[in-house]
Amino acid sequence: MLDGGDRRCVLLLIELRKLISTLSPGAVVHLIATDPAAPLDLPAWCHLTGHTYLGPVPGDRPTYAVEVAAAAKATDADRPWRLRNS
Repeated sequence: MLDGGDRRCVLLLIELRKLISTLSPGAVVHLIATDPAAPLDLPAWCHLTGHTYLGPVPGDRPTYAVEVAAAAKATDADRPWRLRNS
């Protein structure tokens, strides 16, 4: 679980990218995010990288699930919305 609190989605994606890099393929991350852009940015980032956006998770706080992909595309560490040059 990653509690993003009230941080903007850009910072959340940086943290999510770092966390995902430590996990095995198939692991599911629950991301708590109050940023109104999260429901748009998370699926877009997953589409870009190849991770699977599983959608909202029921609960008291806005939470979204992402499944780690085995063959995900790497992004820049400080700009997770940009694919890393090979």
